[in-house]
Amino acid sequence: MPKPTLSAIPPAQESQLGKARGGPIVIGLVNNMPDAALQTTEQQFRRLLLAASQNTAVCLRLFSLPELPRADAGRLHISEHYEGINELWASHLDGLIVTGTEPRATALQDEPYWATLTKLVDWAEDRAIPTVWSCLAAHAAVLHIDGIGRHALCQKLSGVFDCMKATDHTIVAGAPSRWHVPHSRYNDLPEEALVSSGYCILSRLPGKGADMFVKQRKSLFLFVQGHPEYDPVALLREYRRDIRRFLANERDSFPEMPRGYFDENATVALAAFRQQALGKQDVDLLPSFPAIAEGSLSHAWLAPAVRIYANWLSYLVEQRSRNLGATRPNTSAREHF
Repeated sequence: MPKPTLSAIPPAQESQLGKARGGPIVIGLVNNMPDAALQTTEQQFRRLLLAASQNTAVCLRLFSLPELPRADAGRLHISEHYEGINELWASHLDGLIVTGTEPRATALQDEPYWATLTKLVDWAEDRAIPTVWSCLAAHAAVLHIDGIGRHALCQKLSGVFDCMKATDHTIVAGAPSRWHVPHSRYNDLPEEALVSSGYCILSRLPGKGADMFVKQRKSLFLFVQGHPEYDPVALLREYRRDIRRFLANERDSFPEMPRGYFDENATVALAAFRQQALGKQDVDLLPSFPAIAEGSLSHAWLAPAVRIYANWLSYLVEQRSRNLGATRPNTSAREHF
């Protein structure tokens, strides 16, 4: 299939959408990704929400967990573009998206941000805010809510995988029976434990367990182990990052190639580069990383991702319509699209 062209959202388009009747749907994005992926993740979710919004105006507010380790550039970006965590606690949101981050500790409870992240889970529950918990955030939320622990995979689950719809829930209404979705994780949540604790499986990877699942609490919590928000190059960036770490002796083994992602020519070129790197472990090799890899990529998961998030936005609109008397925040200074 042809690769879609994604461009930055024009300010004029943001302004036009922000004037739509009824005021914007206000979504908080708690972006916990490391510095190198911080702005990219903002762009990925912004583009996906824009594509899914149709005639619905959306206002995106940015937050991040303060305990995450960041370098000067990351802290500067946060200070200039993000709101403080205390402003989140005082906010009235229609929806919330919480991203994961690179795991640093073996046990989630030992991560430096664990206390704030679990407070966020409780806050979203108390305020009845429909929330998307992504990747590591999904694992943390399930552990906190129901005590279901994740288990380590034999090797990183990285690539674009075939996915099957498991139910006709409203979140996957109109999605095909099968689609592709990127995954990039070292851990998994056991599907049997999820089902026995009242979670509804929306989609699964054949032979690899749950992809997306929901639990109805005071509002709907949506848990996503994959990354439907990824742009076409996201897995390539991660793969190249891990190769750089190997060449710099920051990791012991050469990373596995993402599965189902590169075409045949790129796979051959990348395998040859791997052999070269194993023979000479030196960061000076990185500029010779095969350029053909990027040209082989498609965005096969875009359409189903847009459908899923369009369904989620429709759910937010329906939920807000039941609370028309609620006080709306002043969004005049926020980012509209």
